[in-house]
Amino acid sequence: MNIERYRVKEGEKVDLSQYATACDVDIDKKKVKKEWMPRVMEELNGWQEKLYADNHYGVLIVLQAMDAAGKDGTVKHVFAQLDPAGVHVTSFKQPSVEEKDHDYMWRINKALPSRGEIGIFNRSHYEDVVVTHIHNLIKSDGMPEKLIGKDIWERRYRQIRDWERYLSENGFPMVKIFLHVSKDEQKKRLIDRIVTKQKNWKFSMSDINERKYWNRYQKIYGEVLSATSTKYAPWYIVPADDKWYTRYVVAQIVLEKLRAIKPDFPKLAPDVEKQLAQFRMLLKEVNLDDLKNIKTIIEKK
Repeated sequence: MNIERYRVKEGEKVDLSQYATACDVDIDKKKVKKEWMPRVMEELNGWQEKLYADNHYGVLIVLQAMDAAGKDGTVKHVFAQLDPAGVHVTSFKQPSVEEKDHDYMWRINKALPSRGEIGIFNRSHYEDVVVTHIHNLIKSDGMPEKLIGKDIWERRYRQIRDWERYLSENGFPMVKIFLHVSKDEQKKRLIDRIVTKQKNWKFSMSDINERKYWNRYQKIYGEVLSATSTKYAPWYIVPADDKWYTRYVVAQIVLEKLRAIKPDFPKLAPDVEKQLAQFRMLLKEVNLDDLKNIKTIIEKK
């Protein structure tokens, strides 16, 4: 599928009201769930194995969204299907006292993936240019007052762009995904958390309180996406009202990134390759019945 329809071009002004929140293409839901998604996941697993074996690149996937947009479900239904040895998920909550005693990127840097890994950020450093902005928390973060000017957010956008470029230039490319849920769909999901016993644990009063700032969030997110979507760390605005479609698009975005990197299994040293060639010749000389007998003996042991 063409995922470029969801990519925010560098310098593009974003008005979220103009972006789809539900599936906006003619596509068969049953085929996606039964055929295409499993196919994508199979290829994704193959690339992840090569990424891990190659051990040169680390990939960072950032998930940002309004509450109840499906971040946890996306992690569970897409990334949980990958080999856990090569995937690291970090969920960022409100910063702790220790984290507030450092710069806002300190806790983010600690959670970066290693080479060979795929790192998933469930929320991210963008909380510090969205939530902090909306609730005017910048003064409570411990920053020197003389450094908090009217251009504080523009400076943070620049800092983030520079940091993301730095990571990209050192082998840690990034893909940023904004799960775009509608206000009506968010309402349904929040109600579901209240009335469905199995989902009560997901409910938080803060979700209701934050909903009061819906329009403000839409505006600030638009500014953030406009200011920080770059060629080296693009934003994708993915419709989030239809969960099956959201997960399919997210999987396609990650798959495209891995295809672009083209990791491969490392080449063996010449002496090791020579030894393997000798072993292959020996195997050709071994009778098939002998192999079966050896296997039977091993299984009995």
